Amino acid sequence: MVTGIIMGMITGTAMTTEDADLLALTHWFSPVFPVGGFAYSHGIETLVAERAIHSGGTLQAFCTTLLTSGSARSDAVLLMATMRSASSDDDANAWAEALAASSERHRETTEQGAAFTHAHNALSGSDHAPVALPVAVGRAARALSLAPTRVAAFYLQAMMANLVTGAVRHIPLGQSEGQAIIKALAPVILSTVEAVKDLAPQDIFTSIPGADLAAMRHETLETRIFRT
Repeated sequence: MVTGIIMGMITGTAMTTEDADLLALTHWFSPVFPVGGFAYSHGIETLVAERAIHSGGTLQAFCTTLLTSGSARSDAVLLMATMRSASSDDDANAWAEALAASSERHRETTEQGAAFTHAHNALSGSDHAPVALPVAVGRAARALSLAPTRVAAFYLQAMMANLVTGAVRHIPLGQSEGQAIIKALAPVILSTVEAVKDLAPQDIFTSIPGADLAAMRHETLETRIFRT
């Protein structure tokens, strides 16, 4: 509310609560928020090293699989379930940790979740305990006047942007091709969110053995830049 009043004074127009909440959401998912998405490749580093991902097409196919039947889809379910009910936090967090198919994937979601929680606590005056990233975001987003589907779409967009940005440097791809991939993933993001908006954590399924095995093999990859 205070943010809305201040921005309204600056611009000379009335800023709605939704406007202010959208600014908060874009802040959370921007590079300046200390989540550390740049440090995690989600197994992409392994697949690039093995030449399984070697072009814009193969990178887009990998990201599409994450969205339609992998970890991105699962995160959307967990985030929206957490937004719907505060009583689901512990259950959703247990599911998030159990669904991590490797020690690195577990570290990825818990470390990013802890970083998000710490930053959000400092901004909001909250004292939440660290949880996995999709649960941390869903818990924080309950205070926003935004639909869970909108928050989940922003979350998935940020996730895909992080992965594509990291991959562009290692395949390598040009920045224009990377941007085109992110744009092409937008309808997949929206259809995924719509498809899972009413699911509970116990409804989650994943089928990405290639990505899971790549995350496991990353633990012994000889030359590594990313943490996962």
